[in-house]
Amino acid sequence: MTQGRLFLVAILVVLGGVAGWLLFSEGRGGERGGFAARTVTVKATALERQTFRDIVEAIGTAQARESVTLTARVSDTVEAVHFDDGQVVSRNDLLVSITDDEEQALMREAEATLLEATQQLKRTEDLVTRGNASVSTLDTQRRVVTEAQSRLTAARARLNDRKIRAPFDGVLGLRQVSEGALLSQSAPITTIDAIDIINLDFSVPERFIATLTPGQSVQAQVDAYPDRLFEGKVKTIDSRVDPATRSVIVRAEIPNPSLLLRPGMLMTVEVISRVWEALAVPEEAVVPTGGANYVFIISDDRAERRRVELGLRRPGYVEVLSGLSDDDRVVTEGTLRLGRQGIQVRVLDDTPERKGAPEARRRYAGEESPA
Repeated sequence: MTQGRLFLVAILVVLGGVAGWLLFSEGRGGERGGFAARTVTVKATALERQTFRDIVEAIGTAQARESVTLTARVSDTVEAVHFDDGQVVSRNDLLVSITDDEEQALMREAEATLLEATQQLKRTEDLVTRGNASVSTLDTQRRVVTEAQSRLTAARARLNDRKIRAPFDGVLGLRQVSEGALLSQSAPITTIDAIDIINLDFSVPERFIATLTPGQSVQAQVDAYPDRLFEGKVKTIDSRVDPATRSVIVRAEIPNPSLLLRPGMLMTVEVISRVWEALAVPEEAVVPTGGANYVFIISDDRAERRRVELGLRRPGYVEVLSGLSDDDRVVTEGTLRLGRQGIQVRVLDDTPERKGAPEARRRYAGEESPA
């Protein structure tokens, strides 16, 4: 029984010694180990202001500014095809000629009839002037001239129906007719798309309607050109919200001078609704603790912990709403070794231009990447 008590006393003594050692170590913790290094080496950077943007992300489909499937108004034999697949054409360029011998003959007949009626009208006017013809005869001849002019106009219209022309400037699709083929009415000949400007339609949840207005900038990308950024403007917002999806269709216009974009392409689009300047810190400088966010700033060669309120996050950095000023320097590396405030530090690298996420910063600041 006595040995048991002695053993219990020994254990209590050991535990007391361990507790004393821990308290001693804790008391020396503020001095960062005492016998160890009295300064901590860290890396720091000066604060800088960044351009932040509220962005609405969506997926849309590219559409041509104008798009038509060309067809014929008459049924007859194709006399000649004047275009190639994928050709860039201008308005009124001749694309297909349909056999028109009969229409040519009818037009010449109408021209001759009009010429004869016009000459007869001049003779009648001379007779009326000399009193050898009545005014009613003159009126009748004038009506004959008008009828002849109408017949000539109709003949020309029928002849023009035999010429298929480009309705606007654009790019032709695949040819679907051949010379000598019998072309029926409404049969497709080819397609033509005006793609100098692309209409990009995309759906946006209804909660974003208040932030969307015509003229806002948009940035879009396609898988075919992953390194290319296409910029445009919001053109219009649909007047109706889809009750099934609770979304609204937004149409943006994207200039396409190089004709890289094609109708039907799937595009990821970002609408920039608001742009502002704000202080930003690198993401690695933020130390979340107990539901709050902190950063360490350098003050008189010592690290001072500062609570901050954060805003919008972007790849590589985060907006600071409060807690820091423009002339502060924040620790970016070595924050895990700064357990308490007031620790003396040695700044290893203090460069204003941080080496983190340069592409992401240029991307969201609206700058172009270097070639």
